[in-house]
Amino acid sequence: MAKLGRAYAVPDLHPVTPGHVLVIPVRHVEDFFGMTREEKTDCAALVEELRGRILNEDPSVAGFNVGVNCGEAAGQTVMHAHVHLIPRRRGDTPRPRGGVRGVIPEKMAY
Repeated sequence: MAKLGRAYAVPDLHPVTPGHVLVIPVRHVEDFFGMTREEKTDCAALVEELRGRILNEDPSVAGFNVGVNCGEAAGQTVMHAHVHLIPRRRGDTPRPRGGVRGVIPEKMAY
């Protein structure tokens, strides 16, 4: 799909919404905290690039979630670092308030 320096992107195999992609460092590293500063920089730049592409291709996108799960207790199931870029559309969930706080559903509403 896309590559930039030390990072590449692929569509998520189980997308949360249409257009959900994973940005992944080329080097095998278990999670975000094991990535070098350069790998983080390249991943962030690729997230930005893909955001622009998605917005240009799909005018229904009104926001994004950008997320990283680090460790099994945090929901990481693939033990290779990756950043989720999840396009969001108005009405894709009845109550979006709380965003990433939804990993613990009762903590979303505050």
